[in-house]
Amino acid sequence: MGAQEKAKAKAEQTKGKLKENTGRSVGNERMTAEGRAEKSQGSLRDAKEKAKSSVRKVGDALKKD
Repeated sequence: MGAQEKAKAKAEQTKGKLKENTGRSVGNERMTAEGRAEKSQGSLRDAKEKAKSSVRKVGDALKKD
């Protein structure tokens, strides 16, 4: 599940970046803003997955002790 979520986050970031750059190229402020929002959403999803992974690692380390 974690790998799928990480891939989804990276795809969302990439899609947002592409949309932002396209909007900027054609002078469409709305598309640029939507791209930034999608990129941010992907970054948040990525940060969430990294935090979950860190918590799992700490939990695993505590179980061993």
